[in-house]
Amino acid sequence: MTIRLYDTDARQIRDFVPLTAGCVSIYLCGATVQAAPHIGHIRSGLNFDIMRRWFAHRGYDVTFIRNVTDIDDKIIAKAAEQGRPWWSIGYANERAFNDGYTALGCLPPTYEPRATGHVTEMVEMMQGLIERGHAYEADGNVYFDVRSFPGYLQLSRQELDNLRQPAGDGETGKRDERDFAMWKSAKPGEPTWSTPWGPGRPGWHLECSAMAHKYLGSAFDIHGGGLDLIFPHHENEIAQAKAFGDEFARYWVHNAWVTMAGDKMSKSLGNSVLVSEMVKKWRPIVLRYYLGTPHYRSMIEYSEESLREAESAFARIEGFVQRVIEKTGSAVEPAAEVPPAFAEAMDDDLGVPQALAVVHTTVRQGNSALAADDKEAAVARLAEVRAMLGVLGLDPLDPHWAGESAERGEDLHGVVDSLVRLVLDQREAARTRKDWATADAIRDQLNQSGLSIEDGPQGPRWSLGPR
Repeated sequence: MTIRLYDTDARQIRDFVPLTAGCVSIYLCGATVQAAPHIGHIRSGLNFDIMRRWFAHRGYDVTFIRNVTDIDDKIIAKAAEQGRPWWSIGYANERAFNDGYTALGCLPPTYEPRATGHVTEMVEMMQGLIERGHAYEADGNVYFDVRSFPGYLQLSRQELDNLRQPAGDGETGKRDERDFAMWKSAKPGEPTWSTPWGPGRPGWHLECSAMAHKYLGSAFDIHGGGLDLIFPHHENEIAQAKAFGDEFARYWVHNAWVTMAGDKMSKSLGNSVLVSEMVKKWRPIVLRYYLGTPHYRSMIEYSEESLREAESAFARIEGFVQRVIEKTGSAVEPAAEVPPAFAEAMDDDLGVPQALAVVHTTVRQGNSALAADDKEAAVARLAEVRAMLGVLGLDPLDPHWAGESAERGEDLHGVVDSLVRLVLDQREAARTRKDWATADAIRDQLNQSGLSIEDGPQGPRWSLGPR
């Protein structure tokens, strides 16, 4: 089956047809590194990591570019607030983003260009746009003339007459207030680079147009990012690139936000949940499950309860994996192919929720095989589960997670065992006094918590079980 994706520009799901057979090129707007990442930032990286993994599973050679915006108004403002060099702010937060991507199991991009490393390409693009009549210089600033490009605002479906560009500090000499800055003239205390129009620094939108052209050429397959980037960022990217002569992106894919109390998670709202703090409270693989398994176009309303539900759901999968390994005494390699229903779901606009339902169904089948002592069937189901989890970046036996699982498992198993033993002792006391109702109620409560209780000659034994 052909992979199909929702294209924001077309407002519909389209069959994916690559520019080059067997290859896919993806440009993802990455971090603006004015602050450390919250889980809303990392969600975008996770969604496109799953996209990339699925294309690779389907046999495509994937080129994946994720840029770093290491100079912009916000970074300069943070540097002034904190009395630190702008590059110090950017570098520290770039490291924090990469630590977050790595912690949650994202594969490294093919290339990860920084904006400040591509000023030459930006100057070349501005020169070309000025020559073609799409841009002009004023007071050392360079602006894009939005009225010169008839396709402007097609992505966001806005009317030019009703448009209000976000205000820019020190942007003087505009012919039209809706024109946007590609280059900003030098100001006291700010970093500058030399250009034919005088010293200054890049505008945000120009950076991505230039870097996409540098690494993917005049045309590429997929441009991704969060919904909040559709306007002005992606709209302005399109205008610059196409007016320059590029075909630019053929598909536009946008992920939804993580919200808190209905608001987009953001620093300005003071409702962000930093990745560095979250990984101290939750296993990173559980965070990946929580952020990566809803559909990429669905909002995630953050709550501790939802995270606990994700933790329990993943524990059921992980428990099955562990039981099969205990039964067989060795690891089981992933299957070469995923089940057809899983592939069908993933091909249909990366339908991860439907694909995950196939994972849980396969886990239940595997648990039934274990209960029937059908080792061969249990091993076959685990091979399928590992193949599916590998696509989602959630295979607990993958080397990336194996060390984390072992370390956390050793730390937590003893704690959980002690707590469960206290409850089982209460159950045994109830059984001794023939209070069967209380004993059964305790067992049922443990089962509802995701634990399976088996009574044997040596006493009760607990394990993570299916629910």
